[in-house]
Amino acid sequence: MSSEPRFPSHTPRMSASSPAKGSLKARFRHATATEFSAQPLRAAAAPLTRDDLAGLPDCVQRYVQRSGAVGRARPQNMRVSFDARMYRKPGQAPMRARAVQYTFFARPARLFLMDARMLGLPVRALHVYRDASATFTVRVASAFTMVDLSGDHISAAETVTVLNDLCLMAPGALVDDRLAWTSSDDRTATVTFTNGSRQVSATLVFSDDDDLVDFWSDDRPDSSGGGFVPMRWSTPVSDYQDLDGRHILRNGSAVYHRADGPFTYGEFTLRSIGYDVAGPTPG
Repeated sequence: MSSEPRFPSHTPRMSASSPAKGSLKARFRHATATEFSAQPLRAAAAPLTRDDLAGLPDCVQRYVQRSGAVGRARPQNMRVSFDARMYRKPGQAPMRARAVQYTFFARPARLFLMDARMLGLPVRALHVYRDASATFTVRVASAFTMVDLSGDHISAAETVTVLNDLCLMAPGALVDDRLAWTSSDDRTATVTFTNGSRQVSATLVFSDDDDLVDFWSDDRPDSSGGGFVPMRWSTPVSDYQDLDGRHILRNGSAVYHRADGPFTYGEFTLRSIGYDVAGPTPG
């Protein structure tokens, strides 16, 4: 599940000293086209079998089977679109938003664009993650830069987001040498994801129906205050749906577990998901 962007709680200070440096939508389109060129679709691999799942904890095996991934080729990429409600502070009215993202699995990449409105102004946010490095940019009215992050902290945080997307939206991609699993009990498993020099971990919680109902990690700090504060981050899923023979999430949330209590800063509804798309979708 996409769980970004997190818009800061302060009102942007607009001035001529924060000029736009190219449209975020144009940057998203360019990055997406570049990634499709670098990672074109290959011939489909052999379908995933139950034997392929043997190295996974039992609860993860049951989840992958319930998802409908067995009998299908392991996905090479996916395109996802969401409706979202984003919260700047607890108790405030949400910002309504729409988002689209492309995720690539062979060489992990995640390209995410969200459009929202804040204080009556259009807000656009762009995440680009490739080669284990990430940038995060938010602009207001296409002109004023509100957030512009890069470097180790945001790259580590986005590595957790990539792992989250794998677990929640691409169960068929969980058979991967970069994922190391341990079983805590019959309904809980821990996974460590290694992508180049970056390594992050998370715990997955499953229901009695073998749905993945929560994912939490201590490796994704909160950056809303201008710095990066270590904090637990989770993405509980409230319900699932059946689409084209797949059992996939419908609604989920993104939560930071602060000292004064959990803060749900994003609520997401899946609009569409497609696997092994040949190239960017217009629009």
